[in-house]
Amino acid sequence: MNPLPYYLGLPLWANAHWKGSLFRADARPAEFLAQYARVFNAVEGNTTFYSTPSSEMVLRWMAATPDTFRFSCKFPRAITHQHHLIHARKEALEFLQRMEPLGQRLNGLMIQLPASFSPDELPMLETFLRDLPADYQYAVEVRHPAFFTDTPVRATYNALLEKLGVDRVIFESRPLHAALPMDEATREAQTRKPRLPVQLDATAERPVLRYIGHPVLADNHAWLDRWVAQTARWIREGKRPRIFLHTPDNQLAPELALMFHQQLQEKLPGLADLPAFATEIGQASLL
Repeated sequence: MNPLPYYLGLPLWANAHWKGSLFRADARPAEFLAQYARVFNAVEGNTTFYSTPSSEMVLRWMAATPDTFRFSCKFPRAITHQHHLIHARKEALEFLQRMEPLGQRLNGLMIQLPASFSPDELPMLETFLRDLPADYQYAVEVRHPAFFTDTPVRATYNALLEKLGVDRVIFESRPLHAALPMDEATREAQTRKPRLPVQLDATAERPVLRYIGHPVLADNHAWLDRWVAQTARWIREGKRPRIFLHTPDNQLAPELALMFHQQLQEKLPGLADLPAFATEIGQASLL
C-alpha cells in the first residue's frame, strides 16, 4: 500500500470498547497496539502526559509497530504543568532518553501547556525549545485566551514557533460543545475540554489538528468538511499534517477517523483506502 501523505490517528490505542470493530473480538490488551497500527499510521500518545513509560514498555511499542508508524507523545505534565517549563531541561532530556529507542517513530512530540501558562512566560518556552535536541520535531499547544484574542501576542507566539521550526497545535472543540449534554461522557468532556477560538496558524511543515468530535457520529460531517478541505490544502502545499480524532468517550473515535479519511478521499482523488478494520477482515473471511 502506498504511504498516506498525512498522519491519521486517535488519542490512544488501548480501548477495550474497540474489540469487535477496530480490533478482533478476541484481541488481548497486549495485541491492541499492533492491531491499531495496522490501520492507523500515528497516535497522539496521551499516556506519556501522565507517566513516563518503562524502558521495557518502550521496546514493546517499537516491536508492535512498523517503521512508518509515528508516536506524537506528550511531554509529562510534571514538566509542562507543574514546572511551567522552568528548570525542566534535565527532566525533558531524561524523558527523551527513555523514548529514544523509538527512533524515527517518535515524531511531533507535543508540549501541551495549561491555561495558566501566559504570554509573559514565552521566554521560558523559547528557552525550553532551544534546549531540546534537534533530532525530533515538536509541536506546542497553548490554552491561555490571550494567545488567541490578543493580536500582538498571537503574532509574537507564531513568530517564535516559525523561527524555531515548531508546529502550533490547532485545537477544535466546537463540535463537542455544540452537542446536547446527552450522557455522562459528553458532559464530562464538555467540562474538561476548553472552548477556544480556532485559528489556522500553521507555523511549520507538520500542522497538528486535535479534533474533539460530536458524540453523534453523523453530526460530524459538516464540521469535518472544513478540516478535510484544509488538510487537502496543506497536503497540496507539501506539508504533512497530523490529524488526531477524539470523541467524548473515544468509543467511536476509529469510525470518526475513517469518516474523515473518506471525506478527504473526495478532495484528493487517488488517496488510498485505509486498511480494513479487524471485524471487516473477519466478516470477509466468512464469505
